[in-house]
Amino acid sequence: MDDSVIYTARAQVLADLAARALDTPASVTLLEDACSERRWWLAQWAEGAPYIAGLIAQDVQDALADQFGRDQRDGLWPVCSRCEKGPVHALHVDPDLGGPDPQWVCEETGTPVAPLGHLADIGA
Repeated sequence: MDDSVIYTARAQVLADLAARALDTPASVTLLEDACSERRWWLAQWAEGAPYIAGLIAQDVQDALADQFGRDQRDGLWPVCSRCEKGPVHALHVDPDLGGPDPQWVCEETGTPVAPLGHLADIGA
């Protein structure tokens, strides 16, 4: 199996974690776990390659929320930095199944914010 799909997805998600200063050992471990699980999934369904990056991002997002709590700021990754009013809220991966061409979307407004791997391009 060609692991380049997994490595590319890992790099995209790691870039987005780093863009929000969450590239800690704990979150990178969650990322590695997600990559390992999706590597098995990809081996079972090679045609699913376009979905891998978004699915890994969703896996890490869910794991962080499970670890820190969905109603605490640390459990919200990535936090929407576009909305100035209202409660703190996260971005989510769109399309819901992770791809193809996954992007971060504001969960409050539905507005696309950045392609996966490009949160640094929009600032914190």
